[in-house]
Amino acid sequence: MGETKQFRKRNAILSCLRCTDQHPSAETLHQMLQQEHPDISLATVYRNLAFFKSQGMIASLGAVNGVERFEANVQPHVHFICGCCGAVLDLPQMETPESLRDRVASLSGGRVDSCQLSFTGICQDCLDKNATA
Repeated sequence: MGETKQFRKRNAILSCLRCTDQHPSAETLHQMLQQEHPDISLATVYRNLAFFKSQGMIASLGAVNGVERFEANVQPHVHFICGCCGAVLDLPQMETPESLRDRVASLSGGRVDSCQLSFTGICQDCLDKNATA
């Protein structure tokens, strides 16, 4: 019975991450899951995120405003990260240039397995708020 409960929580965590484009932290995921799984612990969320990451099922964007953020999209794509509010936006209309990956592989002598290209700045919402303040 314990294994079924463990896998149900694991599946809920992955499903929750796959159903959002918000690039949540472990704490935010935990809060999102509390509605349907009030007995899920933050430690369980962290442990499963580490497992999913080690299996290549999810990606970490690294720290945004000091907090590690995650996503289920492991395909190469571009992000815009707001340095003010911490919003992370996917930019699917912008391709990651293969020539850049090839150049990195050539310069390093290694093989590029994945690519995360991120731009930082101030998002439109924060610009609008600051313009009216």
